[in-house]
Amino acid sequence: MTKAFALSARLLACAVLLAGGTPVLAQSYPSKPVRIVVPFGPGGVGDISARVLAQKMSETIGQQVLVENRPGAGGIVASETVAKAEPDGHTLLLLTNGQAVSVSLFKSLPYDAVQDFAPVSTLGFFDMVVLVNGDSKVGSVGELIAAAKASPGKLNIGTINPGGTQHLAAELFKSMAGIDVQTVPFKGTPAVLTALRGNEVQAAFEFIAAAMPQIKGGGLKPLAVTSNRRFSGLPDVPTVAESGVAGYEASAWNGIAAPAKTPRPIVAQLNKEVNAALAAPDVRERLQGLAVDARGSTPEQFRALLEFEIAKWRAVIERAKIERQ
Repeated sequence: MTKAFALSARLLACAVLLAGGTPVLAQSYPSKPVRIVVPFGPGGVGDISARVLAQKMSETIGQQVLVENRPGAGGIVASETVAKAEPDGHTLLLLTNGQAVSVSLFKSLPYDAVQDFAPVSTLGFFDMVVLVNGDSKVGSVGELIAAAKASPGKLNIGTINPGGTQHLAAELFKSMAGIDVQTVPFKGTPAVLTALRGNEVQAAFEFIAAAMPQIKGGGLKPLAVTSNRRFSGLPDVPTVAESGVAGYEASAWNGIAAPAKTPRPIVAQLNKEVNAALAAPDVRERLQGLAVDARGSTPEQFRALLEFEIAKWRAVIERAKIERQ
């Protein structure tokens, strides 16, 4: 055997061993319980979404999947926890549009929102709705825009605190519709809806799930949903884009991410498990009840979404002159 042939044989053997090591790594995962760190307290839509996913995945991956609540402004506490965790796939993050907003809302972060995480898959999208009082004469987004243009600076739109998803969605609407209105911030959703019912504000942006009881009761009137597709629970309500503000889209979303150096085979296995769980009829039904559109993705699609959302909301924050925290 020549030296060249022997060297080639050894290289080939090494390549075979390396190739064979990839599935072995994936097959040995998970070796202990997996935790999903959630940047919210218990009981909210994001927390419940994560728990629905965790319960289904616990049935299929051979280990229990647990939810750990680590609330904090902008999702910083939860994100830092996962960014610094061992990259072995046993500590995951519920990554949301809130973390994308935080990149421009805070002066500095103890992690890089793009570089320090390995996106696994989106989980769900939950839309907002443009609302008016049930007795309002305004019956469409077009009529709302016309009213605003007829009385510049006099109409008020209620939202939660500056920097929140609803507030930024309203600011994006103002910019794209070319209207001069005031966004009036409130401390929470109940205060926003109470102000709208009391005519303190003439319109509001809020999540569908929070507003649905009053929509069904007739106290609030939905003009449009903020996503790029109609919500199945309100099939007759158009999107903002359909209503004349071409290109408008604002959705809250969440997904699963791992620490940046998590091996690719583990990320691939997690992606498969998340998408399988989201395809299960019982999971889709439970999320639909929360007004969440269960929608998985590839890791690459999720990374592209994150990068797009960071740039999108950076522009909105700069235009609205929202002060960095």
